[in-house]
Amino acid sequence: MTDVLAGYRAGGPGHDEMLQSTGAARAAWAQMADLVGLHHGEQLAQRAADVVALLEDHGVRHGADDAGGTGRPWLLDPLPVLLDEVEWARIESGLRQRALLLDLVLTDLYSGAELLTRGVLPPALILGHRGFVRAVDGIRVPGEHQLFTLAVDLARNADGGWQVLADRAQVPTGMGYAMQDRRIVAEVLSGLYRHARIRRIGPFFQAVRHAAAEVAPAGAGDAPRVALLTPGPDSPAAFDQAYLATMLGYPLVTGEDLVVADGRLWMRSLGRLEPVDVLLRAVDAEHCDPLDLRGDSRLGVAGLVQAARAGAVSVVNPLGSGVLDNPGLLTYLPRLARELLGEELAIGSAVTYWCGERSMCSHVMANLDRLVVRPTAPGAPAVRGWDLTLHERADLAARIADRPFAWVGQEPIEASTTPTVAGSALEARPTTLRAFAVAGTRGYQVMSSGLARVTPEDTVLTDPGPLDAAKDVWVLSSEPYTVADPWVGEAAAPSSTGGTAHLPASISPGAAEDLFWFGRHAEQAEQTVRLVRAVSDRWNDFHASPANVGARALDVLLDAVATVAASGSLSEVVTDARRPGSVAHTEAKLTRTATAVRDQLSGDTWLALSAIERAIARERAHHERDPGSELGPVLARLLEGLLALSGIAAESMVRDAGWSLMDAGRRLERARWLVDTLAATLTRLRSGDVDSLVLESVLIAHESVITYRRRYQARASVGTVLDLLLTDAANPRSLRFQLVALGADLAAVPAPARGTAARDALLADVVDLLDELDTRAAAAAGDDGVRSRLAETLESMRWRLAELGEEIARVHFTHPVPVPWLDASLAWAPDGTAS
Repeated sequence: MTDVLAGYRAGGPGHDEMLQSTGAARAAWAQMADLVGLHHGEQLAQRAADVVALLEDHGVRHGADDAGGTGRPWLLDPLPVLLDEVEWARIESGLRQRALLLDLVLTDLYSGAELLTRGVLPPALILGHRGFVRAVDGIRVPGEHQLFTLAVDLARNADGGWQVLADRAQVPTGMGYAMQDRRIVAEVLSGLYRHARIRRIGPFFQAVRHAAAEVAPAGAGDAPRVALLTPGPDSPAAFDQAYLATMLGYPLVTGEDLVVADGRLWMRSLGRLEPVDVLLRAVDAEHCDPLDLRGDSRLGVAGLVQAARAGAVSVVNPLGSGVLDNPGLLTYLPRLARELLGEELAIGSAVTYWCGERSMCSHVMANLDRLVVRPTAPGAPAVRGWDLTLHERADLAARIADRPFAWVGQEPIEASTTPTVAGSALEARPTTLRAFAVAGTRGYQVMSSGLARVTPEDTVLTDPGPLDAAKDVWVLSSEPYTVADPWVGEAAAPSSTGGTAHLPASISPGAAEDLFWFGRHAEQAEQTVRLVRAVSDRWNDFHASPANVGARALDVLLDAVATVAASGSLSEVVTDARRPGSVAHTEAKLTRTATAVRDQLSGDTWLALSAIERAIARERAHHERDPGSELGPVLARLLEGLLALSGIAAESMVRDAGWSLMDAGRRLERARWLVDTLAATLTRLRSGDVDSLVLESVLIAHESVITYRRRYQARASVGTVLDLLLTDAANPRSLRFQLVALGADLAAVPAPARGTAARDALLADVVDLLDELDTRAAAAAGDDGVRSRLAETLESMRWRLAELGEEIARVHFTHPVPVPWLDASLAWAPDGTAS
């Protein structure tokens, strides 16, 4: 067997994280080699496959630019980056110093700007940068520090020293991914993880919670209400934001969920407004307030700047912190460290030349062929000068000369390499590290880990590509893990009034709407699978004999599938995501709504959703190879996943207003589906042999055939089927059962002041129609062969149920009216969180 570890070679003359200059493995890597399987390619490949499966099971995604809007799979290498505690101590100290320095710079720029007036910083560098927000000048966050959180991208250069590639103060993304990566890798490498002494990540998130409480306004009390503002599920970092909100226990809100009224910020909750004291923002500052900042933004809250200026809400990171992301600032940090701290900068930055200074601009122009060149604007991509043609370099030089203050040149960095799994082998790949810090009363606390990224290029840029693989970062410790700051404490005791009026217990209309549709999509997918399974059985029995009685029943059932679910072959109804009503199409909508409310759902939800998604993908590929294959196996797997999803929702979620709306969506959809199916199959009189097959399939599709056979041991009839499926309150699949449960769900949802009279009247009308229905008379057909009384009743129920869904949306999910100065044709603005 080939020894994979022995065959590993460093990628170049620079530093390799595993190999020493002699070619021998460093101690930490040598100690873990046997536990991880670094000697055996098959074990490595299996661990990589396990990581992929776990990421799918947990629904970990990045970006949102695919057709389904759910993003691309997150790529994670199973091997962590190992750093010993001595090495980490130097990094940690340098990051604390850097965070404190940037905090002082940020504080100065928005309170007097002495650094500009004294010439320490060139005004053009700051005032010409899009991250500098003049409208927030003078606004201060309570507490000692203005910079709340910071992410720093680092790389180890050829001599083994660390250099900073970029600072991320606008929206420091990646903390959620770091925790998820740790959990995945710890499971895949469970043997090693149990034996190794590794610093934990959890205390950092507790530090973030403490920091958020410390920056709350003075009147917030002992339990300030905190929310995390996201651009929404279309954000490239939607998973990161949702997972972070889950870890912190804060509600995830969009701009539509918030409103400024009476001088302060509120969250729109069902039936009332809830105050927000601290807003953690994952939206670029310029998009946070269409009144004082960018007028065409749909992501922010009108009046947020004024509420922050009045001290009614603390916005962190503070509006305007994006000025620290300016790469031109790297040029001046050594001088700033001496000016503000009286110290040398502990961790240097990539050598950067700001073109706004004449001599530096001349240097960049003369060396375009060997420098990394990038605009200072947020999110603008960097280019490798040596990759450009002569014509392209000339064009770039002209653009720099036109606006020199908007460009920087940087010396390239060949980052250290780390062993990365590639099939059944190890490859040396350049690696960078994103580290995180949060403010506290005793300075800045650094996460004892980070988010590492491997790149395909030797020269590392400051803007990561979307498909680069991530790595967990293990900081080895000589001491066993201890809880330094226990989560449970007396401060968390319930109030004397026994109240629970804290923001996390509330739910915004946007989240409520997504939960409602989550319930509807889940039920629609389940009902479609059940119907297709029942019809597929008939297809297998009768499609080869078109003159058979069964074939005539099959035609009725196929028409019902096309009417109720989707048109096309049964396989297409299952796997074609482009067909509205298909299982695949509904699953995509189900996953999208789940992504939008990840912080509201049990983590096990993603196990079921991933199983459903994989089953559809496998069947789609299988059908392409064998178009005539049976659907039974995939339908069984789909139903298993959907039943698991239903069980998770029933047994793993608190029965709050959100759950009630989710269950209301499920009940409404089951009622609608039942009415539509009966209308498509039972409203016409057919011969007894055809009707018997149709009735049996309908009962099977609605999970009631066993009950029917036990209850009605004589011959079947349309009237008795209608009794069981429509009026029987003891049958959990009957229409009456759904209406009773729907009424209870809606009664548990807080109602707005405008009332629910129309909503409740529609539900009462359907109940009245059911009470008035004589199933025996409804089963009788006229001379034209139509059961007209049944058809009319079902049609009356159908449109009322449809209107009921619309009325629920109108009452509970009304969106704010767009302000008149916004152009409704504008698309959502970019959020800048892809960095």
